[in-house]
Amino acid sequence: MLKSVGRFLYIPMEAFQKQYHTPSELVQLLQQRGLEIYNPVKAEDYIRHIGYYRLSAYFYPFLEHPKNEHKFKPGSSFEEVMQLYRFDRKLRLLLFNEIEKIEIAVRQAIVNAVCETNHDPFWITNPETFAKREKYNYMMGLINKEYERSNEDFIKHFKAKYDNDYPPAWELIEILPLGVVTRIYENLRDFKTQKKIAKEFYLNVPVLQSWLTLITLTRNACCHHSRVWNKTNAITTLSMKKMLRNWLNEQPNQQKVYYNLCLIRYFLNVINPANDLKQKLVNLFQQYPSIDLAAMGFTRGWELEPLWKE
Repeated sequence: MLKSVGRFLYIPMEAFQKQYHTPSELVQLLQQRGLEIYNPVKAEDYIRHIGYYRLSAYFYPFLEHPKNEHKFKPGSSFEEVMQLYRFDRKLRLLLFNEIEKIEIAVRQAIVNAVCETNHDPFWITNPETFAKREKYNYMMGLINKEYERSNEDFIKHFKAKYDNDYPPAWELIEILPLGVVTRIYENLRDFKTQKKIAKEFYLNVPVLQSWLTLITLTRNACCHHSRVWNKTNAITTLSMKKMLRNWLNEQPNQQKVYYNLCLIRYFLNVINPANDLKQKLVNLFQQYPSIDLAAMGFTRGWELEPLWKE
C-alpha cells in the first residue's frame, strides 16, 4: 500500500508485523539491549501492571544514538527508568492540582463579567451571547455531554425541581472542564466583556486565549495519564509586549514543560500571591535529584526569576 504525502510523493507502507511478548520475554529483551535489571521478577511485575508500551517512553533518555537501534547507554538501569516514571507521575499530579485552581478562578471571572454585562442568567446556552454560530453549536454539543452525565447533587436538584432545559450560568459552568470554558470565552460576542475578563489576569484578550489553550492541553495530558516531564508542546502561545506583573528576564523554550509551569505560576500569583508552587517543585526535584531539569526547559537560576521570587 502507498501513502500519499503532498501532491506527488508516495511512501510505501508495510503491514504491522510485531507480535505480543510476555513480561518475562520483555525483561530478557531489555537485558539483551543493555539495560541493567537487578530484580527481573520485580521488573516483570512493573511491566505487567504498567505496560511495556507506557514504560517505553521513559527508556528514551537512556538510549544511545541512534535511538532507533534501541541500545541502552552503559550503566543504565531499570530502577532509573522507574525513578523517571515516578517523577513524571508526581509532576503530573502536581500540575493537575494547580491547574484546578486556575480553572475555578477563570470560570468565576467569566461568569461574573458576563452576568454583570447582559443580566441573562442563562447566557451560556443563549446563542445571542456568542459571535459565531458554528462554534456555539459545537460548544453546546460538549455542554450537553457534560450536563447529561453529571452526577453533581446541585445538577440533580435542578433537573428535579425546574423545567428549564439548563441551569443558570453560575451553576452550569461548574461542571464544564477548562477546554469548554476556554471555548466559551473565545466566542463571546461582546469584546468589552472579553477585555474585562482578561484584565482580571492583567493580560490582553489574545494572550489570555492562547495561554488558556496551552494550560488546557496540559490539563488534558494530566487527565489522560500522558507523559509530561519532557513532552513537546503542540502550540506556541502569544506574548504581551509589556507584562503588567512580574514575569521572566530570560524567555524560556515554549515547547518545554518549564514554560507551562511558568504560565501556571503566573496565574497562581494573580489568584493567590502566597501560593507554594515553587516550594512544591523544589521539594520534588530534591526527591529526584537525577532528573535533568535542562531537558524540561528550566533555565539556569530559574528560581531567581521575578516570576518565581514573587
